[in-house]
Amino acid sequence: MPKVKSNGIELEHDDFGSASDPPLLLIMGFSAQMTAWDEAFCNLIAAEGFHVIRFDNRDVGLSSRVVEPAYTLDDMADDAAGLLDALGIDKAHIVGASMGGMIAQLFAIRHPQKTLSLCSIMSTTGNPEVGQPEPEAIAALMQPRPTTREEAIQRGEEVGRIISSKTLFDVDKARRKAGESFDRANDPDGVLRQMQAIMAQTPREAELAKVTVPTLVIHGKGDPLVTLSGGEATAKAVPGAQLLVLDEMGHDLPEPLWPEIVGAIVKNARSAS
Repeated sequence: MPKVKSNGIELEHDDFGSASDPPLLLIMGFSAQMTAWDEAFCNLIAAEGFHVIRFDNRDVGLSSRVVEPAYTLDDMADDAAGLLDALGIDKAHIVGASMGGMIAQLFAIRHPQKTLSLCSIMSTTGNPEVGQPEPEAIAALMQPRPTTREEAIQRGEEVGRIISSKTLFDVDKARRKAGESFDRANDPDGVLRQMQAIMAQTPREAELAKVTVPTLVIHGKGDPLVTLSGGEATAKAVPGAQLLVLDEMGHDLPEPLWPEIVGAIVKNARSAS
């Protein structure tokens, strides 16, 4: 699909399902392109009667590079809101994973009139007291970015083995996806700018307490990158939020868990009035 102008930049996006169905926006995490939302995963949600939209955040994939000035996660939430405006969508169900969960939370805070429901997956509140990574996980994430396809594939496997589900990690899929991502776009500098935005975030509990839409928090019990306390704190902060902890999930979306994850997302979205 063509890029659209949003918040002063251009965002690459695509969609699944019927445009006449309720819209559901997927926001991906740090350094990850929209293709990290697997097409089959998107189609599962679309099959439940939703118009699923995914997009590349600024500084990754095929969206704009934003070298200066420095930006924040608030700006990235505004990007997502601008995307909906550009597509002629008044409001949507908002689902985000990892950094995308942080952005989704900020979307609900900054754009409540555009938010039908909220789902925050493997994320946290911005409070440094919770969700802190295990040393091995953050060390893996902060390795130098790959400069060749072979390096990207090897790094995808190595990082995946550390942060993903210990029982459901699919090494072949991780290697394939890493190669495909490298082929589509590779920008180490853009990834660093995203990290700066994450590091600049401030705690959101007070603002999350004002969120009134149906909210679901999904977290892996064994997530070593954003540890479970981050998800627990998110659910505690939002009035009436539901917390789903998956025993076999790490910092990933393992395919065997898709039916349960999609089912929970759909149930939460359908509970919106």
